[in-house]
Amino acid sequence: MFEGIRRTFSEQGYEYYSEPKDDIKLAFNFLDKESPRPYRRKAQGTFVVSIVESHGRPEEVRQEAYRYLIRSLSNHLIYVCHEEEDTKLYFLTPEQGKYSITVDSNKTDENVFREIYDRLEPLASSQLVIDNDFSEDLPESLWNGDGVTKSLSIAGKKLDDMDLLPTPFPLKEVLPERDIRHIKKLYGIGGLSYGNLSARKDEGSFWMSASGIDKSKMTEVGKDFLYIYGYDTEKKAMKVSIPPGIEPKRASVDAIEHWKIYRAHPTVGAIVHIHAWMDGIEATEVNYPCGTVELAKSVAELVNQSPDPSRAVIGLKNHGMTITGRSLEDIFERIEGKIIPQVPMK
Repeated sequence: MFEGIRRTFSEQGYEYYSEPKDDIKLAFNFLDKESPRPYRRKAQGTFVVSIVESHGRPEEVRQEAYRYLIRSLSNHLIYVCHEEEDTKLYFLTPEQGKYSITVDSNKTDENVFREIYDRLEPLASSQLVIDNDFSEDLPESLWNGDGVTKSLSIAGKKLDDMDLLPTPFPLKEVLPERDIRHIKKLYGIGGLSYGNLSARKDEGSFWMSASGIDKSKMTEVGKDFLYIYGYDTEKKAMKVSIPPGIEPKRASVDAIEHWKIYRAHPTVGAIVHIHAWMDGIEATEVNYPCGTVELAKSVAELVNQSPDPSRAVIGLKNHGMTITGRSLEDIFERIEGKIIPQVPMK
């Protein structure tokens, strides 16, 4: 497995390193099934794919394999199941559920590793925007929020009521408490309210929920609500204005996507991102990771192509949805009763 992955990525122009480096984009972590350990990232922008092997047909793949994804703190897990007649590779991520590749006599090793490469290459090639450029220059009149942050707080409670966990199944049914603590660490969250939401402040700025917070309890500017006013292309960082003397939370990785949509469409007043689905929606073609410029561009293009960009519902392949609206109230009214918690895997 190791040699096939190394060879295939190298043939496509990627350079292999046997030891961790600061700027590695994609790391493969081969796990001991009895004692899975995390790969020690040297940079926040490193995507980790862990691989673990098993023998026999699993009764329920998510229940059996998800614990390894969480314990290894990975972005992706390949669960290799050697069954009696063939071998199946199950791909799991925290949000996406699962999809698989079957290895049988009809496929050469070269074909199998090329399929693995095609699944994972977007992780290696995409440009992640996770840095924040904080400035302690938020106008004093906004230190305690405004009408927009109040609408975000109300919408955050609605999002929490939808009970959309970062997995397509209830965590407590498949994970012990120790592993649930791991997933909270993976996401940096205190509660399991998931997704993000934002609302326009003016032509060049918007308020957005911070990363890793309980959306049902948003109250504080700089920690729950972030005032985002631009994107620094040189630093590859979102520009965030905060009150002086505060230790801020980070902006959601989806901030770059929201920024591109607001910038292109003045009629968009709010955006909600959830890990769920709706019937009959357009979706991105490539499964780029959240927080990447490539995903932001893909979503923005589909918003542009929609009949009414101010009221678009865009699917993110194998991941969830981005929904635009004239207001947060408009978005939640339109999606009420239409949400499918399980994202279809393709």
